[in-house]
Amino acid sequence: MTTESPRWFTSSYSDNGGQCIEVAANLATSLGVVPVRDSKNPTGPVLDIPADAFTSFVEGIKTGEFTRSFDA
Repeated sequence: MTTESPRWFTSSYSDNGGQCIEVAANLATSLGVVPVRDSKNPTGPVLDIPADAFTSFVEGIKTGEFTRSFDA
């Protein structure tokens, strides 16, 4: 068991008027999860995302996998 506490952070790219999430990536190695929470509600619920799934999600964002195209 670990006694490590989550170290929450918001991306430096998050300057969108408060519509942000915070992650605690420091727990990925010790617990195998990346906790995610709403930055506007730090005492609210936390989702524990499996570290490998979170890594795949971030890679998908970087490669444009989730980009939607809209018809004009």
